[in-house]
Amino acid sequence: MATDALSTTFAALADPTRRAILARLAAGAATVKELSAPFAMSGPAVSKHLRVLERAGLIARGREAQWRPCRLEAAPLKDVAEWAEAYRRFWDESYERLDEYLHHLQGKERNHGHDK
Repeated sequence: MATDALSTTFAALADPTRRAILARLAAGAATVKELSAPFAMSGPAVSKHLRVLERAGLIARGREAQWRPCRLEAAPLKDVAEWAEAYRRFWDESYERLDEYLHHLQGKERNHGHDK
């Protein structure tokens, strides 16, 4: 069964270690050793995470002399942001309706207070 790109991106982002790796790469390219430093896991375990991120198109690995720097590829994150945007609009509109309703209730409360 083929998986769509957005599903692959979400699967890669589901793991907190992978999200931390992406956050580090947002600051600039890094080697596997540099990416491994903050985690209590083996180099091969970090390499597995990097392969998942690479398959999702979230990182790219270069080759410079003796090291292979990893760098962030943010295009799939743009797709996630666009997908989530529709839901942000939904919640913004829902909060606006709730705010209007609360103002309406406060107005009724003030009017009842004057009736006494």
